[in-house]
Amino acid sequence: MNESARDQARSLPENPGCYLMKNSEGTVIYVGKAKNLKRRVNSYFLPNRNAKTAALVEKIATIDYMITGNEYEALVLENNLIKKYNPHYNILLKDGKSYPLIRITNEEYPRVFSTRRVIRDGSEYYGPYPDGKRLGMYLDAVKEAYPLRLCQGVLKKGQPCLYYHMKKCSGPCIGAIGKEEYGEYIKEVKDFLKGDDSSMVKKVEKEMLEASKALDFETAAKKRDLLEALRVMQRNQSVDDMDRNEEGRDYAAIEMRSYLCTVSIMQFRSGRLIGKAMYRSECMGDETETLLSFLVQYYSDGDSLPEELYVSHEIDAELLSTFFKEEMGRKLKVEIPREGKHYRILRMAGENASRDVEKRLRSVDNTSGLERLKEITGISVLPRHLEGFDIAQLSGKYTVASMIVFRDGNPSNKEYRHFSMKSLEENEINDFQSMYEAVFRRYRRLRDEKSELPDLLMVDGGIGQVNAAIRALDELGLSFPVVGLAERLEEIVFPDNTSILLDHSDPGLRVLIALRDECHRFATSFNQRMRSKEASFSLLESIEGVGKARSRRIMEKYVTVEAILSLTAEELSKGAGIPLTVAERVLRKLNF
Repeated sequence: MNESARDQARSLPENPGCYLMKNSEGTVIYVGKAKNLKRRVNSYFLPNRNAKTAALVEKIATIDYMITGNEYEALVLENNLIKKYNPHYNILLKDGKSYPLIRITNEEYPRVFSTRRVIRDGSEYYGPYPDGKRLGMYLDAVKEAYPLRLCQGVLKKGQPCLYYHMKKCSGPCIGAIGKEEYGEYIKEVKDFLKGDDSSMVKKVEKEMLEASKALDFETAAKKRDLLEALRVMQRNQSVDDMDRNEEGRDYAAIEMRSYLCTVSIMQFRSGRLIGKAMYRSECMGDETETLLSFLVQYYSDGDSLPEELYVSHEIDAELLSTFFKEEMGRKLKVEIPREGKHYRILRMAGENASRDVEKRLRSVDNTSGLERLKEITGISVLPRHLEGFDIAQLSGKYTVASMIVFRDGNPSNKEYRHFSMKSLEENEINDFQSMYEAVFRRYRRLRDEKSELPDLLMVDGGIGQVNAAIRALDELGLSFPVVGLAERLEEIVFPDNTSILLDHSDPGLRVLIALRDECHRFATSFNQRMRSKEASFSLLESIEGVGKARSRRIMEKYVTVEAILSLTAEELSKGAGIPLTVAERVLRKLNF
């Protein structure tokens, strides 16, 4: 970044609008919207910005802007500018809905097939289907159960094709089937794709029994296999929901690690899970603005817009609803659920996104970063085994430490550990003591077990945290390199109280930042789980017939609310040793 970019930011007007950040070659690298251009763009240049923002700022040469009448107009303009410039650091839906759909054509005798292209000719679309195997099962089931036409293009009257003679097509081209009967087939296919697959199951079951009675065992076996496939799909589609009368709902959860981003979408129609999709990108925005931008792009064609949308982050729900109402004439309810079934389904989407982005992070080649880290720290070996510590607490409660392991510069999740602090008084806040305790407990175990020690230890914080870690190692009689990473300026701190500031694009620093960010995420998530567990105790104890003893027994047996909700009342009653009437009351309460 040159100084003129900062000066340009200071001179921006305090109006709503869009800003375009360009590199030294004049290429647009990031587009954003703002209610107040000056305030928003200047926030990029604050000293306490995160590493991702700092890396973006270093590439900015000039900043252009466009004023709009209000924030809604800025959202529309931002979407158009992203499509126009394809900025490298924005989230991009590069090929629209990249997963295939099932299309039912708008014809006298409709066809059913998979496609990636949406044609606005009145055809109906179902999906998307990210699982190609599942999509194949759907289409095979349809072809086996219904003799629909398979020929492409306009239906030509005349000689039937080979499919008719193979009994794979009902022969509308020769008038062998009427529109009404063919329409019944199409209706049952639509019901099946919407999740109401009872008609198809009954039909295949009937055909299997008829074939068996006729001693046509080959056909009966085929129908049996098809029936089993349909039942498998029924089980796979049935996810924590029993209300078949409600409108369409989507769940969108975003997870980011450094510059890697994954958005997970789960689609429900008529109470059934009909589609799951994962969208991956590399971007520099924060999770909230990135999710909002993604949703505008994802639904902008209007073809798969639900009536209700549940999201994982505090996006501007009113703004997004206005966008779809004004641009598409559709009403959309946008919410962030805090509890109940919508919260649980959204958390499932979030876990899918989290696993995906972590898998991507592990696949990154960080060799150059490790070589640079060796140079920065002056250690004698390539630091293939890194460990990092972070502390999280809430007003002195639920103080926890996270310990993260990186192997060859990538996360090794199975080696993650967390520590609940034992040496602090209730409500005591002491990050140095917490760091000392966590480091001591970790390496006492490794020492006693004669396990491998890390090539480099990083603690989140400055010289105070570094000294706490060194003190713990000294008491254990251990010695290996330790550094701190002070978050405000991403300053690397050494035990001799010297420090170094590097360019945020430095590959060695990026490895440390990734390690620290993963420490922070893991510590915070564990801290939240502890708070959630206490909230679960309180929720259970609020139910008539469940006191402290029973709530503790239930939570010790099943650990999470989700696990409890997977049980029947009889299973909960038997497993937790509580009366059946109380178990029924618990499940009713937790379901709402």
